[in-house]
Amino acid sequence: MAIPKQSLADGVDDRQIAASQQSMRFRPPESLSKRAIRRPELHRIVPLADTTIYEMEQRGEFPKRFYLTPRCVVWDLAEVEQWLEDRRLAAMESTVERACGPDVRLRKTRPVRAKSRRA
Repeated sequence: MAIPKQSLADGVDDRQIAASQQSMRFRPPESLSKRAIRRPELHRIVPLADTTIYEMEQRGEFPKRFYLTPRCVVWDLAEVEQWLEDRRLAAMESTVERACGPDVRLRKTRPVRAKSRRA
C-alpha cells in the first residue's frame, strides 16, 4: 500500500509518513491480542481432572478447547476466566447443583447398620 508523498509545505515529512505506516503495519487486530493457555496452566487455574473438563466441554458447561497444531490443545484464557467468574457468582447465589453424598449403607466394607432400639 503506497501513500502518495506530500510536500514539506503540507507540514508532513517522510519520517512522519514512515512512522505512521509502520504503526499501521504492526498493530495487531483485537482478536489476536487474546491469550491461549495450555493444559498445565489450565490445571493451575481450574483444579479439575482431565475427564471432568472433557465431560463438561461435551455438555457445553465449560469453554471449548481448540487446536493450534494437531498435537497442541489450548483454551482461551478470557473464556476460562469468565467461566470461573460465572461459577463464583452462581455459588454465591446457591444456584450451583451440588452432588449428594454416597449412600454409606451400600458400602461393602464397614457398612453402616441401622441402630436397633433397645428398651
